[in-house]
Amino acid sequence: MSALPTFPAPSPHTPAFWRRALRHPSCAIGAVLTLALVLSALLSFVWTPWPPYEMAMDAALQPPGAQHWLGTDAYGRDVASQLLVGARASIAVGVIAVGIGLALGAALGLLAAARGGWVEEAVMRLADFTFAFPALLLAIMLTAVFGPGMVNAIIAIGIFYIPTFARVTRASAKAVWAREYILAARACGKGPWRITFEHVLPNIASVLIVQATIQFALAILAEAALSYLGLGTQPPQPSWGRMLAEAQTLMFQAPLLAVWPGVAIALAVLGLNLLGDGLRDLLDPRLSRQR
Repeated sequence: MSALPTFPAPSPHTPAFWRRALRHPSCAIGAVLTLALVLSALLSFVWTPWPPYEMAMDAALQPPGAQHWLGTDAYGRDVASQLLVGARASIAVGVIAVGIGLALGAALGLLAAARGGWVEEAVMRLADFTFAFPALLLAIMLTAVFGPGMVNAIIAIGIFYIPTFARVTRASAKAVWAREYILAARACGKGPWRITFEHVLPNIASVLIVQATIQFALAILAEAALSYLGLGTQPPQPSWGRMLAEAQTLMFQAPLLAVWPGVAIALAVLGLNLLGDGLRDLLDPRLSRQR
């Protein structure tokens, strides 16, 4: 018998995919903003306008100018340098937290869809239970036990993402398991795990990629919120959320101190959301055929 088709989504490795991506406004703008975020973080490893940790009280609260492009904060630190280095924390938290949620959540979702019965019910009820503890509450609990820090923020956000990916994976996998070629694969003697990795996972990969992109944006917001509350990235490591927290007491003396990190967070989240929407349109075979 000939090999069974899996009907994969449009491959992101083909030239046609990239041509459609360049013509897709949401995907193109999102990719540019996301690339700018990544390049800012990479640039901060080799160059910043000023040393990001250097304090100069005689230069505190300077407005934007030739020396300090975006001004200085209450401790005389260069705001532009702080923003560049702060991008590292946002990307690190997003990548690791989403990686934790994707790896564990997808595994649980695939398990639930493949086994069904009490296994599926147990996984879904565990996901419901985890949803009762949002990332902020988990961070507060971890902080009370282990103290504040980026690692605890990553763990809290990652745990919160596990049921999200588990639900998405299970729903998408269940739809694939109902397809005719899965019945044909069973008739050929393939076991559930071989079917999962050869047929189910390739067909839901595009859904997981889009979900990971969107959750990345939410992770940046969560990291900023936790740092704003003092539960995330700790001094002296710069963080956009903590820059907002420090700026709130200086709203009348230096309102721009709150504008710059707020704009950075907004652009990063906007770029990732636009990229996720664009990838959803491009990787969905039904939508891609319409373009």
